[in-house]
Amino acid sequence: MTAFKTLDTADVSSKRVLVRVDLNVPMENGRVTDTTRIDRILPTIHEISRKGGKVILLAHFGRPKGGPDVENSLKPLAAAVSAHLGAPVGFANDCIGDVAAVAIGAMKPGDVLLLENTRFHKGEEKNDPAFVAELAKLGDLYVNDAFSAAHRAHASTEGIAHKLPAYAGRTMQQEIEAISKALENPQRPLAAVVGGAKVSTKLELLGNLVKKVDILIIGGGMANTFLAAQGKKVGKSLCEKDMLDTARNILDAGRAAKCTICLPVDVVVAKEFKAHAASRVVDVDHVGDDEMILDAGPKSVVEIERLFEVARTLVWNGPFGAFEMEPFNAGTNAAANAAAKLTKAGKLLSVAGGGDTVAALNQAGAGEDFSYISTAGGAFLEWLEGKALPGVEALRA
Repeated sequence: MTAFKTLDTADVSSKRVLVRVDLNVPMENGRVTDTTRIDRILPTIHEISRKGGKVILLAHFGRPKGGPDVENSLKPLAAAVSAHLGAPVGFANDCIGDVAAVAIGAMKPGDVLLLENTRFHKGEEKNDPAFVAELAKLGDLYVNDAFSAAHRAHASTEGIAHKLPAYAGRTMQQEIEAISKALENPQRPLAAVVGGAKVSTKLELLGNLVKKVDILIIGGGMANTFLAAQGKKVGKSLCEKDMLDTARNILDAGRAAKCTICLPVDVVVAKEFKAHAASRVVDVDHVGDDEMILDAGPKSVVEIERLFEVARTLVWNGPFGAFEMEPFNAGTNAAANAAAKLTKAGKLLSVAGGGDTVAALNQAGAGEDFSYISTAGGAFLEWLEGKALPGVEALRA
């Protein structure tokens, strides 16, 4: 973390501190249904407030089109953040201009203020210099605590970091440290789990990982494409027929890099895609023409657990099956708990990320025992793909 400035070196006392956070949280009927992202930003807000800084929160919500709208307003989030913070959180109806300036001018050291959705202005996503300048006028320092938005070169995530003294918030710091530890200087063997539906969405990720990891475990719907590439029949399973050559190339690249690639040897199949559908376990050579592969089978899970035992570091992105419905969550649950157990015993450093991944690990009851779980989706994937993230690069000392 030495390449990044953190709050350890920031003098925030009586300063206006613009803090970019991620409040793009799931909402139903005006209520937040998952508060994970709110919980993650609390340490940074508490620390700046305790040190006498004026905490000015910048965030986006949804994908508003053509300016402000009630549906994408951050106003309800002020109360939600306040409830978790245990302190008042003010709200300003704009993130630039007189409305924001007046609200900030009324702040005392230690106060917290949330500004309205940055995406209500077109200059945000365009990283427009004029909009960046308007934001920068409102603060003395800039702190980015939104790793999950760091893959976007937007005004509030990247542009402003070049205008004000810029620092990584505590969540941003944790994310960078955890992922760097897992990928840049890992204890080996290094294993990666990559699941999910499609090879096409994770092509760059797989291409990068086969060169970096010692063990690559492929699960979920994308495993079907690899099985088909090996000549296996996958019935009615999700399978990208146009990606078979790509899958074979990835397998060849893995062999060339001496990377062990693990695919299912047995699977759970069903004729219907629904919870509690009649299912059976078959070897991958015996999938019926009218059947769908919906989970990894028990023999596959035993092999995955064996590879976890061998590994010292694990990076996990994506489930092994249709984890949202029983009985097709068994493979993901068993593997997740095996990794959690090894982590708890101090035998494995485990880092996981991606929306489905977080949901799957939490559903398995294993999330709390992983070394680190990232709340980022796209940013986590792009980091694993080996890409530079604009919001992170802008914080380099």
